[in-house]
Amino acid sequence: MNEVAKQDVKDFWNAASCGEALFLPSQDAEGYRAEAKMRYELEPYILPFGAFETAKGQKVLEIGVGLGSDHQRFAEAGADLTGIDLTERAIEHTRHRLGLFGLTSTLETGDAENLGFADDSFDVVYSWGVLHHSPDTPKAIAEVHRVLKPGGEARIMIYYKWSIIGLMLWTRYGLLRGRPWTGLTEIYSRYLESPGTKAYSYAEARVLFAMFETVDISTVLTHGDLLESEAGQRHRGTALNLARAFWPRPLIRTFLPRSGLFMLIKARKQG
Repeated sequence: MNEVAKQDVKDFWNAASCGEALFLPSQDAEGYRAEAKMRYELEPYILPFGAFETAKGQKVLEIGVGLGSDHQRFAEAGADLTGIDLTERAIEHTRHRLGLFGLTSTLETGDAENLGFADDSFDVVYSWGVLHHSPDTPKAIAEVHRVLKPGGEARIMIYYKWSIIGLMLWTRYGLLRGRPWTGLTEIYSRYLESPGTKAYSYAEARVLFAMFETVDISTVLTHGDLLESEAGQRHRGTALNLARAFWPRPLIRTFLPRSGLFMLIKARKQG
C-alpha cells in the first residue's frame, strides 16, 4: 500500500512540478528569474530560513527540488550541492535551470524514505514543503537525521495542522457538505494537494524530530492563509474569489499570527 500511495504522490507532482503552470512563464533564464521573484515575494520567509548565503563549502542535500529556485540559491552560494526529487519532471527542470545559469549540482530522482547516501554525509539537509507528502514521513525524517553529519542542521518545512487553510478546507469539504465530523487528517489527505498530504501540530512535530539534539519550531502565515494569491493547484471557484475580496487579513495578522500553514523547523543533530 505504501508503494501504491507513493506512486499516486509521484503522479500528482509529475503532472505539474510545484506550480509551474501558475508561476513559470517560460523555460528560459528570464522565465526562471520571474518564477524566483514571484516565489520570494509571496514567501519572503524562505530566504532567512534557508540561509542560502551561508552554504559556501558546505555539503548540502535538498530533498524535493521542485522548480529549482532554492536549489539555485544554494548553488550560487558555492555549496557542494546534491538534490533529489521523487519526480523526473522536477529533476529535468532543475538541471535545465542550473545549466542556464552556469551552475552545477548532483541531481537525481530519489525517495526521501530511502536516501541513497552514507551515514553522516551532509552538513545541511534542506526540504521545503515536501516530507509531509511522503507516505511514511517519520521514516523520511529518520533518513534526514541519518545522513546528516554530527552537528549538522536540518531545515525542514512541513504543514501545520491548526492552520487557517485547514479551517477553510474543513468548512468547504466538511461543514458545507454536511460532514462536520470530518477530521483534519482526512481533510488534508484528501483535499489539500497530493493524495495523503499530512499536517502536524507542534507536539506531533516534536515527536517526529525527537532524535535531534535541538529543535526550533515556528509557524508563519502564508499567502494561502491570507488569500493573497492563487489558492493552489487544486482549488479554484467563484466562492473562493468572493472570499478574497472580503477576507479579514488585518484581523488574522493581529489575532492569529501563528495559525499559518507553514511550520518551519530547524533541527540540529548531536555533535
